[in-house]
Amino acid sequence: MSNTMQRIIVGLIMVLIACGVAVGESFGYPIVRYLGLLLVLGMIIEMGMCLYRAPRDVVRKNAIPFGGFLVWLFVMLAAINVVGARPWIVLLLLLIISCADIGAWLFGRLIGGDKMWERLSAGKTWSGQIAGIICGTLASVMYGMLGADTFMPQLMWIGISISLLSQYGDLTASWIKRKLGIKDFGNILPGHGGILDRFDGWIYALPLIWLVML
Repeated sequence: MSNTMQRIIVGLIMVLIACGVAVGESFGYPIVRYLGLLLVLGMIIEMGMCLYRAPRDVVRKNAIPFGGFLVWLFVMLAAINVVGARPWIVLLLLLIISCADIGAWLFGRLIGGDKMWERLSAGKTWSGQIAGIICGTLASVMYGMLGADTFMPQLMWIGISISLLSQYGDLTASWIKRKLGIKDFGNILPGHGGILDRFDGWIYALPLIWLVML
């Protein structure tokens, strides 16, 4: 089976899971919160396994950034425990990050141009980043207009912030993988890599929303 087909199949499964979560939430079950906790725990376990498998000299040489990243994942765990109690906020985050990712990928390929940080991620361009921010911001504004039937300026700033932070979360994960000398954090999601690979856009966005809520 080709890598593209694997990505499509796994993507469809994830959509079905999201639909099931929405149904469960409609019946009053806090599935978003528990699923979010499981996902972040999966990230922590993946990172721990990568460190366990990495050469000891690599781990010692990069002990501070690796340790700091692992601690940050526990910050994410605390964040999702709070943010996950507000499913509509999690949905907004998911929508913004997904649209920012798709926009950055699509327009980055169509427009091309200068690379953001070629040593870390050869496919990311400045044009893609700008397009991703625009797409994520539009998704945030539309979310508010469909939900409240009015324009809410604060959603525009939330869209810009989350779209930008999601892309730098992706770059951070790429930097950690480069230091570890690996292509993917895991293979639990065929065609997508590991949980950290799929949800790296949440690395900074989720704690930011938690901070705003506090």
